[in-house]
Amino acid sequence: MRRQCRKFSSTATANSRLTLLKEKKWDALVIGGGHNGLTSAAYLARSGLSVAVIERRHVFGGAAVTEEIVPGFKFSRCSYLQSLLRPCVIKELELKRHGLKLLKRNPSSFTPCRDGRYLLLGRDKQQNYSEISKFSERDAKTYPRYENQLDKFCKFLDPLLDSSTPETLQGNSSFNDRLHNKLERSAFWSHCLRRALTLGQRDMMDFMDILLSPASKVLNNWFESDVLKATLGTDAVIGTTASVHTPGSGYVLLHHVMGETDGDRGIWSYVQGGMGSVSLAIANAAMEAGATILTSEEVSELIVDGTGRASGVLLADGTPVYSSVVLSNATPYKTFMDLVPKDVLPEDFLRAIKLSDYSSATTKINLAIDRIPQFQSCNLGHPDAGPQHCGSIHIGSENFEDMAAAAQDSENGLPSRRPLIEMTIPSVFDKTICPPGKHVVGLFIQYTPYKPSDGSWEDPAYRDKFAQRCFSLIDEYAPGFSSSVISYDMLTPPDLEREIGLTGGNIFHGSMGLESLFLMRPVKGWSNYRTPLQGLYLCGSGAHPGGGVMGAPGRNAAHVVIQDLKKKHMN
Repeated sequence: MRRQCRKFSSTATANSRLTLLKEKKWDALVIGGGHNGLTSAAYLARSGLSVAVIERRHVFGGAAVTEEIVPGFKFSRCSYLQSLLRPCVIKELELKRHGLKLLKRNPSSFTPCRDGRYLLLGRDKQQNYSEISKFSERDAKTYPRYENQLDKFCKFLDPLLDSSTPETLQGNSSFNDRLHNKLERSAFWSHCLRRALTLGQRDMMDFMDILLSPASKVLNNWFESDVLKATLGTDAVIGTTASVHTPGSGYVLLHHVMGETDGDRGIWSYVQGGMGSVSLAIANAAMEAGATILTSEEVSELIVDGTGRASGVLLADGTPVYSSVVLSNATPYKTFMDLVPKDVLPEDFLRAIKLSDYSSATTKINLAIDRIPQFQSCNLGHPDAGPQHCGSIHIGSENFEDMAAAAQDSENGLPSRRPLIEMTIPSVFDKTICPPGKHVVGLFIQYTPYKPSDGSWEDPAYRDKFAQRCFSLIDEYAPGFSSSVISYDMLTPPDLEREIGLTGGNIFHGSMGLESLFLMRPVKGWSNYRTPLQGLYLCGSGAHPGGGVMGAPGRNAAHVVIQDLKKKHMN
């Protein structure tokens, strides 16, 4: 099936692809073959609908993609770890049967310090106690309670992730539809209230505190050790422009521990073959159900029929492709500002979309190296990979002051002088992605403004200067790292926008602040995947419940589409 997938979607001639698209009116077209678009296609096809996915790039997967940029080295080019993919998606689409293989990491994080100490954290509770005790006995005793509380809050939120929001009906609707919608919303809020009562008042107060507070406040209330707080605090700012002192950053921290691997809550894993294997497994499930996936075909505009309904798309060469509904896996900005024809959408809706926060300060550097880095603070006698190489390696984040200073540089228009770096070495577990004896390294870096005030990301010398700054910072902890670099691939915010289609370079398709979540995502009044243009739906990370390789927006949107099409046929 994998071989068929590549052949069918990538090597078919341009004429045969166009013939395939034009030969009939589809039940559903999906714009964009990112993992959420593929997830929608899989569920729609499994319900018996005819579905085609149209992907602009030569490879599907969006940000969850594996690419061989350096010969012999396969990079998870954008997203790089798995945990958030919803268990229901893995189970219902039988992704393991379709080739998904998760490689659990243990330990899960390693933070080297400039003073020669280090912190290793993982699944082993006794080891965690021992490691944290090196910095604070009090924190070592407190840490299990902190983990238990986050786990409790994640379980509370779980049902919200796997369902559509309780949105009020939009547009004209019948009395029966309005009554049904009112009953559904009442049932939803009643269920939430019962779950809140189960938590109890004290836990609910703590839950609201983590949602609304800066991550620094939340973590300061729990712990006293700088290195522990900084290690945990990176989850609160990853992929955002926020500082650990930004109100609401506590939610981002919670968002990044919501996932699981094979039932283990909060455990992140590598994926054998890179993150593109996630997209490939979903694509295999979609095609087995009858979906068609086309690459190297770009949508230029939606077709709106005489009744004001989306009825298909125009390809870049002007070819029309017709369908009953269209789902967009593109960002909300790209969808509504670029793909929907002018004068179709309400002005207030367009204004809200345009003014949404798509800013980014994230850069991803993928490296091919000829030897594994040796951290001077943690020489455990392993000639190759040791425990310190297994998880996320936190460079430059030993305390909140360092983290805040890095964020402030970006606020001032400058790439961080001492960037925050989350370093991963997936080749420690996955020997299929690089030559023997060599390694693949991913650096997720903050903060890098979209338009730096002291230069341009279009300038090769400026780009390389920043890359070397990052490598030199790693040298402080792992001497000689810079000299191990064979080659590298660098994606700054403008690169992420241009190549992957992420507006502003934002990896979440838009801010994950509290003003942009749940009933407010992507904008107030339109959180249930439907849009003001009838027949057009959002299915990407810009919709509820947000970003990360979750599959939840794609799954939830597909269920809404199936429900609407059934209702339409009944009428």
